[in-house]
Amino acid sequence: MHALLLLSIALLAFGGLRWAMHRPVAHAAGVLVDAVPRQTDPSDRSLVQHGDYALQPLADFDIEARVLSRADYSFDAGAALSPTDLALGWGRMSDTAVIDALDIEQSVRYFSYRWRDAPPIPPAEIVRSATNLHAIPTDAATARALARVRVGDVVELRGRLVEASRADGWHWRSSLSREDSGAGACELMLVESIDRRPARSD
Repeated sequence: MHALLLLSIALLAFGGLRWAMHRPVAHAAGVLVDAVPRQTDPSDRSLVQHGDYALQPLADFDIEARVLSRADYSFDAGAALSPTDLALGWGRMSDTAVIDALDIEQSVRYFSYRWRDAPPIPPAEIVRSATNLHAIPTDAATARALARVRVGDVVELRGRLVEASRADGWHWRSSLSREDSGAGACELMLVESIDRRPARSD
């Protein structure tokens, strides 16, 4: 019984720590990120070997955005390469007043949203101002930084959009447009650095 009690306490402590690390960050209404993502031709087109995966750079990419949602994956086909998806919003999709009028979800590598009565901003603007990003941490330090990202954080990610392939023929290609939606519209990003803007509510 004593060992069971200690185990229960340890599990409760672990759960509490995990909740504290990942609790959403709150913000007052107002646009938090004015900048749009910056995409340029790749400065280095050399193939990057990343474990069992070959990554072909398609573009250099720098995105500052608010984290609308995050989803972590362990067992799907891409989990060994990209363990985390971040749903990101900028412009009016970084405004709490807009976000609170939407139901935002992530599942099976997709990001979806619904409005209750009427869209808070034009649907085409939602498409242009939000995305689901498949994050590939470039090293252990980047992986640790990615693990600390919370919903509501304002983050800047720098790196490269890539096409990933594996010797068995499996492949995964990033979108290169902010105007698309649906299958193939997500960014697949080799994340080389993550900066998190300090939150006043922390």
